[in-house]
Amino acid sequence: MAKKDKANETGKYIESCPKEAQGNLSKIRAAIQAAAPGATERTDYFQMPGYSYPGFDYDGMFAWFSFKNPHIRLHVRPPVIQEHKRELAGYPVTKAIVSFPMAQPIPATLVKKLVKASIKVMKDKAR
Repeated sequence: MAKKDKANETGKYIESCPKEAQGNLSKIRAAIQAAAPGATERTDYFQMPGYSYPGFDYDGMFAWFSFKNPHIRLHVRPPVIQEHKRELAGYPVTKAIVSFPMAQPIPATLVKKLVKASIKVMKDKAR
């Protein structure tokens, strides 16, 4: 379970989204939490659910999720998306966002892999 030290309205964020998106938003939340034990869950950085560990740049933020119809979006640090291009083929992507179709199950294993890669990018940058 993520710590909730900073401003956190993740539940409210999910509830404010369309009912048909809420299940997958909860699943992406759970996948991020599983990949980042002890991370702080918060909504104060970009006004969307995000996760951080103290002591790093960008206030330790390494992953976020959001809803933009018709997608559930995972936001991670660059260059994670570029480093996983093959696995993300078929999903719309930007430099730091992968969009999963709302009507399909969230690929939890892939989400966990991307989150762990984003944490690694953050920690490697601090060295």
